[in-house]
Amino acid sequence: MALAVAKVNYEIREIELKNKPLAMLQASPKGTVPVLVLADGRVIDESLDIVRWALEQNDPERWLPHDEVTAKTTNDLIATNDGSFKFHLDRMKYANRYDNVEPSEHRSEAVKLLASLEARLSAHAYLFSAAPTLADIAIFPFVRQFAHADVESFGALPFPCLQAWLKQWEASTLFQSIMTKHTIWQPDHAKA
Repeated sequence: MALAVAKVNYEIREIELKNKPLAMLQASPKGTVPVLVLADGRVIDESLDIVRWALEQNDPERWLPHDEVTAKTTNDLIATNDGSFKFHLDRMKYANRYDNVEPSEHRSEAVKLLASLEARLSAHAYLFSAAPTLADIAIFPFVRQFAHADVESFGALPFPCLQAWLKQWEASTLFQSIMTKHTIWQPDHAKA
C-alpha cells in the first residue's frame, strides 16, 4: 500500500514460498517475503522498512510522523503490534508450528491488545487522528489476519470502532488496487 501511495515504480514478482527461486534467496537469504531490491542493488527485506523507504521517497498522504513525540508514540504502537500482538497472532493461527500452545489463550491475549486499538479508534477515525498515518498502514494487515482467522468471533468482539476501521481499509480503493492476483514469477521469464 505504501509503494502504491508513494507512486514509486516497482515490479511485483509473485513467488511460491514452498518453491522459493534461487534469485530470491540470493537477494535475501532469510527466504521471507516481502523483498525489495532497489535499483542500486540494496535489499530491503522487512515490511516496515519497505513502507518507510517508500514514504521517504514520496509521502503525499503525510503518513510519516512529523515530530519526535508522534514518531515515538507511533514506533511504540507499531513495536507492540510487531512484537506482542504478532507473537500471539502466530500462535493462535499456526498453533501446530509451536510446542505446547493453546490457541485460545493466545487469542485472549491478542484481544487484550486489540482493546487498546479500540480505545484509540473511539477517539479518532484512525489510530492517531482523523487521517491515516504510518501506524494505521503498519497495523492494518495484522488486524486483518486476526479478523479473518475467525470472522464470526471477530465480529462478536465489543470493538465496533476497530471493526469499522478494518472494513473501511478493506473496502478502500487503495487496498482493492493492490489486492490483485499475479502469475507466479519464474526467473527465466524475467523482463529484459
